[in-house]
Amino acid sequence: MNDRYLTVSALTKYIKRKLSHDPHLKEVWLRGEISNFKHHSRGHMYLSIKDDQSRIQAVMFAGNNRSLKFAPENGMNVLVRGEINVYEPMGSYQLYIQEMEPDGIGALYLAFEQLKEKLEKEGLFDFSRKRAIPSYPKHIGIITSPTGAAIRDILTTIKRRYPIVKVSIFPVLVQGKSTASSVSKAIEYVNQHIDCDVLIVGRGGGSLEDLWGFNEEVVARAIAGSRIPVISAVGHETDTTISDFAADLRAATPTGAAELAVPSLVDIKQHIQDVTRRLHRTLEVKQSEAEQRLIRLKKSYAFKYPEQLMRQKEQDLDRLIEQLHKSADSIKSREGERLKYLKNRLQQQHPASQIESGQKQVHDVTKRLHTEFQYKLKSKQEEFRASLEKLSLLNPLDTMKRGYAIPYLETGKVLKDVKSVQKGDEIIVSIHNGSLYCKVADVKEENR
Repeated sequence: MNDRYLTVSALTKYIKRKLSHDPHLKEVWLRGEISNFKHHSRGHMYLSIKDDQSRIQAVMFAGNNRSLKFAPENGMNVLVRGEINVYEPMGSYQLYIQEMEPDGIGALYLAFEQLKEKLEKEGLFDFSRKRAIPSYPKHIGIITSPTGAAIRDILTTIKRRYPIVKVSIFPVLVQGKSTASSVSKAIEYVNQHIDCDVLIVGRGGGSLEDLWGFNEEVVARAIAGSRIPVISAVGHETDTTISDFAADLRAATPTGAAELAVPSLVDIKQHIQDVTRRLHRTLEVKQSEAEQRLIRLKKSYAFKYPEQLMRQKEQDLDRLIEQLHKSADSIKSREGERLKYLKNRLQQQHPASQIESGQKQVHDVTKRLHTEFQYKLKSKQEEFRASLEKLSLLNPLDTMKRGYAIPYLETGKVLKDVKSVQKGDEIIVSIHNGSLYCKVADVKEENR
């Protein structure tokens, strides 16, 4: 009876073997939307693929997702190819993704837009970072394939326009997986070891896949980090790559890059001729003006009557000297008055004068204080005498001289009430010239 029951593990293994041997589940193509996306630190991607009614768990291991040209995100519609199998620890079936690409947009185009947005946010494409291309370069470096049509077009154009410039070719791969590494290393090598004035980096036309090496991040950063100005010349006029945005100048074609890198000797010669003609015209005008000025000088009074001019200038000199003396006397007088004024001010501010003035003020204040003190003293003395007279009227000693006495208890209190003593108590009677120590013989209270 117990043999009918299976373990969970046995059932799961059975289902897994069934799914593993189903040829229809060995290669499954799905279209759906990404959700619950997680990129694990070990490189594996865990996600769900869903539509309006269902969802399936999926995983894409690092070995498969390393070649993705775009970054998967939640909500992105994708096309995937993979295998259906069972994940035994959870007893759940899931899709093991082998390939993935965006649905409705190419993976390369999406990767291009994502990288462009990333580098643009970093400021790698800012116009302020762009450097000017030298007008008359002495040494040009060309980073491209040595056998393609692009190098022939560039060399032909440079030789035709500016044959005196030195040209160095740095061969690189321009197609395939190694393109980005080859181009970026060449840019870094030239910057470190070769003294070039400008670099042309590019290749001829091709498909997006053919040009993809120039859309890699490593190439964009190498171009942006170059100390030598870079002209990007990738593909035809309609082709646009990340390298074009990172470069200091974009050329529509390799031939256009050569035209931007060097001037035209024909144009230079024409410019020299134009400048020469303008220089000749300017010199002719200057010469004509100088001749006219010379003629005017020859006709002037100084050349015709030099002696009269000399005598006139002598008189002018005497007049000027006299004016100078008058001005000097006037200045001397004015400055003398000013000096006298300053001297008087200085004497007024001299420490001796300040001390004398201060002593006088101290003397006046002392005198005024002394007068006020005498007045106050006299006033207080009068008040004191008046107070003494009032006190004399109230002084008990004066009263005692007239025959009165003051009785005290033994405690020293004044005896004011007969109820305060009893027969036999001792009291002290104070008179004007001494005290009497008495014993109370009797106490009699009277209503007065």
